[in-house]
Amino acid sequence: MCGRYAATKSPAALMQEFEAADGTEGHAPAENYNVAPTKNVVGVVERHPRDAEGNVDADAPAERALRVLRWGLVPFWAKDAAIGNRMINTRAETAAEKPAFRKALSRRRCLIPADGWFEWKVGPVPDGQPKKKAPKEPFFMTSGDGSSLAFAGIWETWRDPKGDPDAPPLVTCSIITTEARGRLVEVHDRMPLLMPPDRWHDWLDPDRTDATSLLEPPGLDVVDTLELRPVSTLVNNVRNNGPQLLDRADEAVELDGEGAAASEAALFDVPGAR
Repeated sequence: MCGRYAATKSPAALMQEFEAADGTEGHAPAENYNVAPTKNVVGVVERHPRDAEGNVDADAPAERALRVLRWGLVPFWAKDAAIGNRMINTRAETAAEKPAFRKALSRRRCLIPADGWFEWKVGPVPDGQPKKKAPKEPFFMTSGDGSSLAFAGIWETWRDPKGDPDAPPLVTCSIITTEARGRLVEVHDRMPLLMPPDRWHDWLDPDRTDATSLLEPPGLDVVDTLELRPVSTLVNNVRNNGPQLLDRADEAVELDGEGAAASEAALFDVPGAR
């Protein structure tokens, strides 16, 4: 599953890579080497334009644009935005069935650009220690050639039923996950659903309401291009940020005593991170 990732490219770079207009209106988040749930992120959406009265012009070509989204899906029917803390990921196997996700999957799909994502490989439990004491080695999964990964996502707009009806809606997203493939199973049994460029149009197409055939795990031709890079346990703490988090660690950094406890607490204190 995906509970932490890196996103460091500017809107200008993403515009070129995804052939999209900049719809962030100057509110794109700064580069982030340790993106955590509930943070604002940049997504790529494709929508038909609206006329002067605000009505969707379905006859006009769809337009692709970058948009600021908050990570953690809040369904349109939710009574409280806090539900989004538990919906950072959507399982591909059940996305078309679950009430929280199925309408967004049908009508509001997006791509989440990323430099790569972090995952923690659980090691063997030391003799005589409880399972929770098993060492966890962080890895960074990345393209290795500098190109962005595109996570399949869904998005929603939500208005607080108790708030100002004229206030702008909250726009949120969830990353779709699937079974890990190839070498990735050595680290974790889940992975973000990666969308290669030749599937971007089909995934984003606002006129396509049945996306079930696009929920299959990526082929090994996609997975085998990824670099599985061991990194420092500095990434465990969401307060740590910077390019050093992506540096290769020749050996896992061992933490013990108070350092280990603090690191584990920071890792699992992120809403919905695991």
